[in-house]
Amino acid sequence: MEITARDFKDYFILIVNMIEEQKDYLCELDRRIGDGDHGVTMSIGWQAVHERLLNELAEEEDSAKISLIVGKTFLNAVGSSVGPLYATGFMRGAKTIKNKLTVHTDDLVAYWLAFAKGIKERGRSEVGDKTMVDTLEPFATMLETKYKESNDFIAAYSEAIAAAKEGMESTKDLVSRKGRSSRLGERSVGALDPGATSAYFILATFLDFVEAKKVKAS
Repeated sequence: MEITARDFKDYFILIVNMIEEQKDYLCELDRRIGDGDHGVTMSIGWQAVHERLLNELAEEEDSAKISLIVGKTFLNAVGSSVGPLYATGFMRGAKTIKNKLTVHTDDLVAYWLAFAKGIKERGRSEVGDKTMVDTLEPFATMLETKYKESNDFIAAYSEAIAAAKEGMESTKDLVSRKGRSSRLGERSVGALDPGATSAYFILATFLDFVEAKKVKAS
């Protein structure tokens, strides 16, 4: 499988649309343990990204530059803690595909592993803290393991998404240890973490994208 700069832009636009569809749900989740604005915050960030994609990035053919600018744009648009996290993820990912106009499956695995590792390091969180890492860590571990076994990106990524979903769903039973929601203590149990949920949606959207691309190519 090959992913071009055009593909990256199409994928990011899918995220823009997905976030708009899920905005109210993400805010509803956040109202249970936070300020209730996670969906709005994500929307602000991705609408800013959309503007860049439609304008200065419209003719860009460097996939790394696109990912880098997406990360920086999201950071500049979003003042909350989620801004630096996603910015780090997309900027770390960009480094793995530097100077590559066409990205192949080995590169995609490296991209997503760097994305997940970058967010974990920036957030200084671990599995069990009720954060995005509860989605990202099992995703990255499964992706790396299954791709080494099969060398089949879509199959490995599909299993990684299943692990990510399980990780996201596990946050419902966790006590929040990071951020404002940590002040709730035991009262945070029973609610999904909104950040873990939106991270899952972003990862799952890429699976939807590559599966659709495969169907078109067949």
